[in-house]
Amino acid sequence: MTKHVPIWLKSPEMTPPDASELLLIRHAPALHDGRLCGRMDVPAELGEAAVWAPLQALVSEVAHRVVSPALRCRQTAQALWPGAELEQDARLWEQDFGAHDGLRFDEIPDIGALTSGELAEHRPPGGESFADMVARVRPALKELAEKARQDGPVAVVAHAGTVRGGIALALGVVPPALGFEVAPWSVTRLRAYPGGLSVISTNWRPI
Repeated sequence: MTKHVPIWLKSPEMTPPDASELLLIRHAPALHDGRLCGRMDVPAELGEAAVWAPLQALVSEVAHRVVSPALRCRQTAQALWPGAELEQDARLWEQDFGAHDGLRFDEIPDIGALTSGELAEHRPPGGESFADMVARVRPALKELAEKARQDGPVAVVAHAGTVRGGIALALGVVPPALGFEVAPWSVTRLRAYPGGLSVISTNWRPI
């Protein structure tokens, strides 16, 4: 009889999460119709289950499953954990782009060349800057990191901005986090330790 081999043992990139890990998952591709969607609530395109099955295997045994209230995040989480209880946290929403939210990409005003620091502080009319968003998600991620230390690995399904917020928290500085790519269906793995977070890996994708 052939012995079943867990999927993470077939790939050095798929080691199972440690007890103190915080796994930040970006939702499946958003059906945004070419529009900027921060707070605009749009569905996700889940695609074939075989595409994200390795990610599902990686996060199947986490202690807590937390999700942004956005429809695209809830759909992604329901695909990863069918029938499981999910905890929603509104602090994990994507950056609020204010008056720019819902604009077609070619309608968004050109803000010119900015340094990473200037970009992190740029606030769209009626919205929030990336630095504002990091300040919003920081308490939630700190709480979840503490849960990971106490109870075991915690998985969060949220947005690219939320994931970059977690990276900023681990780095201890905000602007450089904007330089990290965060693809749909990707997972960024952080390790929680007393007093902070460290980065294990970023933007791992099962496809």
